[in-house]
Amino acid sequence: MATIQQINGDYYGSKETLTEALPYIKKKDIYSAAINNFFGIADKELSLYSDAVFYYKEALKDCTDEICKQSPLNNIAVLYIQQQKYDDAIKALESILSNKTLDDKSFLFNKARVIDNLGFAYFKKGQPEKGLLLLNEGLQLRNKVDDTYGKIESNLHLAEYYSKTNPEKSHQFAKTAYQIATKLHSIDERLESLSFLISNTSSIHNTEYAQKYVFLNDSIIKIRNNFKNKFAKIKYDSKKEKDENQKLRLEKIENLYAIQEAKYQRIFFIAGFIFLVIIIVLVVRYYKNRNRIEKIKTAYDTETRIAKDIHDELANDVFNTIIFSQTQLLSNESIKENLIQKLDHIYNRVRGISRENNDIDTKENYSANLKEMLSTYNSDNTNVIINSIEKVNWELIDEVKKVAIYRVLQELMVNMKKHSHASLVVVKFESNGKTVSIDYTDNGKGSQKDKIIKNGLQNMENRILAIKGSLIFDTEPDKGFKVKITLPK
Repeated sequence: MATIQQINGDYYGSKETLTEALPYIKKKDIYSAAINNFFGIADKELSLYSDAVFYYKEALKDCTDEICKQSPLNNIAVLYIQQQKYDDAIKALESILSNKTLDDKSFLFNKARVIDNLGFAYFKKGQPEKGLLLLNEGLQLRNKVDDTYGKIESNLHLAEYYSKTNPEKSHQFAKTAYQIATKLHSIDERLESLSFLISNTSSIHNTEYAQKYVFLNDSIIKIRNNFKNKFAKIKYDSKKEKDENQKLRLEKIENLYAIQEAKYQRIFFIAGFIFLVIIIVLVVRYYKNRNRIEKIKTAYDTETRIAKDIHDELANDVFNTIIFSQTQLLSNESIKENLIQKLDHIYNRVRGISRENNDIDTKENYSANLKEMLSTYNSDNTNVIINSIEKVNWELIDEVKKVAIYRVLQELMVNMKKHSHASLVVVKFESNGKTVSIDYTDNGKGSQKDKIIKNGLQNMENRILAIKGSLIFDTEPDKGFKVKITLPK
């Protein structure tokens, strides 16, 4: 049932059905491996890549032989390619190819798939020649074993390979993939093929392919939505019939034994169960609504902040630059240079706003990105000194805490730039086995303590308290600004 739902694009429904299957698994074996593998596929299609990798690795643990491990290991490699972890993908795929069982005729389909993915990984890594050899080898093997469906993926990979260097070849491979996908009624691959055809063709054909893309995309959305409703109705009717049969059996047992007390106990149990279910549903809905409201509020706050930045930071500069360009003689070199400087100033402000609202990389590059963010506030008027950031083992710190640290420091630097006008800023990091401490100090004009909240710093305190940390302000007018941040690892 879960597989059928995935084929029809109902990945959330598939996960629900897989969850229903879990109680029937009594030990770790090929069936538990299959369930975890399907969980991984569903999460991959929902772009939940970290969750997908987790389930694929769980599937690997449950496999009892090397053949069973091939599918989840290949799926992990595909995810690594999507996450641009090409070395990890190559390592996983080459470990599969090292297994001689793939040379057996019955496993040539799998071998072709692994070779094709390996070639694509080398291409994406920046080794196009080696990648092309493997991509062609994978396609030839798929032609040999008549793997019609697999040839779609090979042609799509080759279409992407040639998309920038040889648009005509890219077009031909994409067209072949489209023809096979159409023959096999494979909608997702047809859409992917059309996306290449749209980018590789002239305006006349481009419009034709674009119309096909829109039509197919709209159709599949409607079909999959209808499937979800139909599948839900089938499950409901099946459950209803099962419940009615169970009820009849209980009634026969009650009539047979005629035990009134047992009847009352059953009724009491059912009522208690229903009450418990209602409570659980209400609690789940409450937390879902609360999380949804918090996400909406966060998005609203972000949009408001960006809008204010654009209004305060850019609107007047853009208007003044327009007036300057309309009223000055631009053929004059000094006036022209002045205009270029004004445009460059606007460009740097736009980059600053973009940087403040970018997603945060909490992986291995976190320390470098954090240091780079702080360093961007260096200027002719302000010197930013960063101490001991490399001494903190950031891999031991939770991702949520790293995001909070990044945003709080970012808000401190923005506040310094807008209000403190400090000439010297020092950010010092310290770490021990249990806590991380960050000391921020600047020599700006400071503020009265009772006006700190009004300066917008309440949001920083809320972020730190949310991760069970502490934040202490120390400031006086004309005596600079200090902040002590402490949080558990």
